[in-house]
Amino acid sequence: MPEPLVPREITPAAVPKPAPLSVLTLTAPVAMGYIPLGTVFGFLFVQAGGEGWLAVLASVLVYAGAAQYMMIPMLAAGLPVTAIALATFIVNLRHVFYGLSLLEKLPQGKLLRAYCVFGLTDETYSVLTTLPVDTSPRQMALVSLLNQSWWVLGTAMGALIGAQARVTLAGLDFALASLFAVLTVEQWRSRQNSAPLWVALAAYAVAYTVAPAHALVVAIALSMAAGVCLARRTPAVPVEAQP
Repeated sequence: MPEPLVPREITPAAVPKPAPLSVLTLTAPVAMGYIPLGTVFGFLFVQAGGEGWLAVLASVLVYAGAAQYMMIPMLAAGLPVTAIALATFIVNLRHVFYGLSLLEKLPQGKLLRAYCVFGLTDETYSVLTTLPVDTSPRQMALVSLLNQSWWVLGTAMGALIGAQARVTLAGLDFALASLFAVLTVEQWRSRQNSAPLWVALAAYAVAYTVAPAHALVVAIALSMAAGVCLARRTPAVPVEAQP
């Protein structure tokens, strides 16, 4: 008699893990926004009467995005440096909240950690929060460095254009909105929980209704409060005992 067929245990084939993205690939979307926006800043800075090398120096030492745009009319009006520094601090106060959520992920080395804190912009934060947990500290610092390099490169290009020719830069202001749209999509695709996105949208809707002039700060505060409440309600996952 033929031997009875014994079902064999079917083991699923090993699914190859996707190759990790290079740092250049990770920062490419940021480059598409930072180079045009940096160009606009360098152009406006020179057109306002500033020296091109000062525009580049500001992007290296200040690197504050919207605050750099803000300081152009303030410098042209002859306001003191202390007033400009205070305004820059207020505009970029939201970065404190970003840094608090990345404390455990930032490099432990003093130099790398200090630079990552300095280079923590909105876009860099979005990229760093999508990196795998095993990302090396040097790679995180390199992402921050490349993002700033795109901004500095755009500033230098804008300063050269502003010093040599008069061209229209209409439409380039939409680059930032496009960049945030791309980063939001990437955050959504790599999400583990969709609650943060909906909380952020709801918080900004409420903040814009209550205090339109301070909607961003109010929305951040509401999002943090919601995050604390959600964290308290989420039950801790028990750790299985090792055999």
